[in-house]
Amino acid sequence: MSMPGPSTTPPTNPALDLSGLTWVAKRLKVPSRNTLIFLSVTSSVLGLYIYDRQQCKKIRQEYVDKVKHLSEETTEHLAWPRQVRVYAAKWPGDEDYNQCARYFRKYVKPIFVAAAIDFEIVTGKKHGDLADRIADEIKMRRRLDMGLEEEHRDPRLTPKYKFRSKEVIRQQELDGGIVIVGRPTWKEFVDGLKRGWTESPAKVDHDEILARELEDDGRFDELEPFEEAPPSPAKSFNADFYNTLHQAPPKTTASSPVDPSIPSSIPILPPILFVPFTNCVGFKLIPNMLYDFFNHRYFVQSGAEAAYRLIMRQTRPFNSPSSVSLFNDVSSEVPPTSSSDVDFDNHSERYYKNSLNATEKEVERQRRKYYDELVPKLATARELARHIREPTKDEINYPPPTEVELRAERMEKEKRWRRTLSGWEIVKPSSEVAWDMRFEGLFTVFTDPAEKAESNEDTTTTKSTD
Repeated sequence: MSMPGPSTTPPTNPALDLSGLTWVAKRLKVPSRNTLIFLSVTSSVLGLYIYDRQQCKKIRQEYVDKVKHLSEETTEHLAWPRQVRVYAAKWPGDEDYNQCARYFRKYVKPIFVAAAIDFEIVTGKKHGDLADRIADEIKMRRRLDMGLEEEHRDPRLTPKYKFRSKEVIRQQELDGGIVIVGRPTWKEFVDGLKRGWTESPAKVDHDEILARELEDDGRFDELEPFEEAPPSPAKSFNADFYNTLHQAPPKTTASSPVDPSIPSSIPILPPILFVPFTNCVGFKLIPNMLYDFFNHRYFVQSGAEAAYRLIMRQTRPFNSPSSVSLFNDVSSEVPPTSSSDVDFDNHSERYYKNSLNATEKEVERQRRKYYDELVPKLATARELARHIREPTKDEINYPPPTEVELRAERMEKEKRWRRTLSGWEIVKPSSEVAWDMRFEGLFTVFTDPAEKAESNEDTTTTKSTD
């Protein structure tokens, strides 16, 4: 008689048997290779993300605790809060012109809010907009100081309203500060500052000047049968524009009169806070974007430290370019040195898109294409306006533009092309900062507070001793 063999039924857990969950033990099994790879990758990525965001909150809260006591101080009910002005220009190659301002709001603004620091953000939608605005504001101020224009006051205010004097406003500006976000903003800021204090403060209608220039170029003139065709419009426009753009400013001699409206010195500016910023744009920089996504804590640290420097009000002199030519006139540019603050955040220009180097060629191509198409359009408009021929069926359904509309269209296109070229001329990597010798001793820069510098020195000494 054969003995029964061993039972093949796997052992069960008594606890699961009593609870009626025996089926759980039967279904459990070791995860497969693909499942383990998926779990490890997702858990690692999620862990990096959670750790980074936790550190962001920790760093931000650390600096908020350092400055929140300033917002709790009691002041007079009519006192004005400390206000700073934030400049944020358009980043080259990015269609979103608000990237620099968004960086400030995300990483610097929370510390300002905790310290009750008021701020005003000034942005530009195109390259050169920020420089134009700064130059226009300075010219307006010069006209007010010279009595050429009266200050505009809101008529809705009561007659007994006490306006702040110019001295009080000026002192409040000096007590505030200027925030520069990114390298393009710094270039536009200095360019606008130089133009504002170098050019004449008189109001200039740039549209009228451009209209006269376009009117005198003869592109809308009618040719006589014996006249030769004019040269290529795009080529002549580009040549004239680049000649005026790269033309050196006239040197002042002893016999040439000096404009009395241009001051020989510039008033001291509020201290400047430099906020480094690099915007990664383009397919080649996707690895940098992924790295930045999991390392926001470094941006939070940098923005919080910058805000803390402004709040503590500790400044140092501006490291201006050391090589200044004595033979240059007042408005001449001085090549900066690598050790000066003029080169602030210049390494970020390496991340510009390579396609931006063809900006001049792209504008020239658009000009050539437009003016080649303008000749038949203008001929059609004049033939229909003078009833030389009857309009076709397509022209009846879709009327072609008139000569007046073509002139207006050309005006808008020329304004856009010239603004693109002049703005890119300011911010492109090959262009230096528009430094002026009158800026010497004019700037001060916010620096790290003394207690932080001392702690850094102590840490360095301890490491060297170890």
